[in-house]
Amino acid sequence: MTAPPPLTDRPALLRQRARAQRLATHDDALFLHRAALADVQERLIEVNRTFTTPAVVTGFPGIWSEISGAKLVEDAETLALTPGAHDLVIHAMGLQWADDPLGQLVQCRHALRPDGLFIAVLPGGRTLNELRSSLAEAEAMVSGGLSPRVLPMAEIRDLGGLMQRAGFALPVADSFTQTVHYASFASLCTDLRAMGEGNALAARLRRFTGRAVMTATEAVYRANFATPEGRLRATFDLIFLTGWAAHDSQQQPLRPGSAKTRLADVLGVPEEPLPKGG
Repeated sequence: MTAPPPLTDRPALLRQRARAQRLATHDDALFLHRAALADVQERLIEVNRTFTTPAVVTGFPGIWSEISGAKLVEDAETLALTPGAHDLVIHAMGLQWADDPLGQLVQCRHALRPDGLFIAVLPGGRTLNELRSSLAEAEAMVSGGLSPRVLPMAEIRDLGGLMQRAGFALPVADSFTQTVHYASFASLCTDLRAMGEGNALAARLRRFTGRAVMTATEAVYRANFATPEGRLRATFDLIFLTGWAAHDSQQQPLRPGSAKTRLADVLGVPEEPLPKGG
């Protein structure tokens, strides 16, 4: 069987991340990482458990080192995680770039001790929908075709399914959306570069985008996604995946047919037989 072509140009992605971290300041364009970190920290407080051997899989160790005592692991194809060594694994803002996201989840689950917690956070399907549609419309108008420019984003339902396939117990997927307003299209592009989230697709064009395409993109963007004040809306959708390594102490589903109370009794309605013959 022929392996599918890679999604990500890994060296290009690493160069972009290194540049972003060199230029990072406390109140810079890495706001999305900081929002994700703050949410993860709140979730850990709600779990009300002390984690002694956490690990964080990330391409931005400078930010995610704020998880106290965590081993920082690069989000490479093969993760430097020891099986059964951790009671908490966090996959932080990198799963969207994985060629094999299911493989990443499986590796994280294997790294957990029984009853260990896994949390992943990544941009989801609605992220930059304004930019994606504007680029597609503008490029089609200018050049008559489309080229890979923006990373495809997974939907929350698909990611929840991957959690089940990876073997996590009690999997949960949820999200929140943040809308940012930009003064210009150029400032949005500057922010994306400063986040280390430029175009690192393996199939991308290996030349600079022409001025005509970018000018048309801003015009389409402004026509469709501008606020009444003339600023440009940009959506950032963060998806959180939570699951546990299986343990006997966890809630287990009942066996089919083991219920002791009829649903009709609970609802207080008469039980009627199904009609014969469908």
